[in-house]
Amino acid sequence: MGSPAAARQLLRYLPVLPAVLLLLVFLAGPVLWAFHASLTDAGLTGRSARNPSWVGLENYQRLLADPVFPLSVLLTVVFVVGSAVLGQNLLGLALAVLMRRARPLVSAVVGTAVVAAWVLPEIVAAFAAYAYFSGDGTLNQLLGSLGLVRQDWLYAFPMVAVMLANVWRGTAFSMLVYRAALNEVPAEVTEAAQMDGAHGWQRFVFITLPMIRGSITTNLMLITLQTLAVFTLVWVMTAGGPANASTTLPVLAYLEAFKFGDIGYGTAVASVLILIGAVFGLAYVRLLREPRP
Repeated sequence: MGSPAAARQLLRYLPVLPAVLLLLVFLAGPVLWAFHASLTDAGLTGRSARNPSWVGLENYQRLLADPVFPLSVLLTVVFVVGSAVLGQNLLGLALAVLMRRARPLVSAVVGTAVVAAWVLPEIVAAFAAYAYFSGDGTLNQLLGSLGLVRQDWLYAFPMVAVMLANVWRGTAFSMLVYRAALNEVPAEVTEAAQMDGAHGWQRFVFITLPMIRGSITTNLMLITLQTLAVFTLVWVMTAGGPANASTTLPVLAYLEAFKFGDIGYGTAVASVLILIGAVFGLAYVRLLREPRP
């Protein structure tokens, strides 16, 4: 029989057992299926849909020879860095700092306006962004009323339009995270720095930012993983076009699996996306660790 200490240790893990089982069924299960399917010639229709054959690494070899794949990887990285790491993260931090100093009414109005975009269903936000950037959309109407040149934004600058739409929709999350983090910074610490002669930007850089380091890393990890998986926004606004100019990895996986019916190849693309997400996740987890003395 095990020792009483070992039994107590097992009892401590008992409450989390249902959550672990749910993760295994709804997260690990689909991930493992995706990796397995990527090693087969599974199709959406025909013989390969009923009885797929094992092809090993053939789908991954096709990826390396596919000129669209490296472009999709690059566009995905640009999309994540531009709209999440830089856009949502920095804008959310700036809004949190400014709203903390603003009057309560101004803070409430700005907070409501920013959060409104976040609570919209993704499909609704996607159509709203499409209506704004389309040829006859709101942005061109505003430019025309000012006598400025109109642009077909979704054709000429598809990735810029999609990134701006993603920043608009997702900044509220970063703003809320940073507002909560800033409220936890002890006022006496910043007051002591002020008495020592530190200016506003010095207090923010050398006092506030180090104290909310954990929140910054956690926010970066969450918004990076969320942005890696963005599909609906890109699909509704550009469908990956024109000429694959906005075909991120989720869009490429969808096209290959459900438009061209090649489930095996599509899940190979999805598997690469999972690995990229794992790399980002591990990097952020490493950053979350407190620096050793």
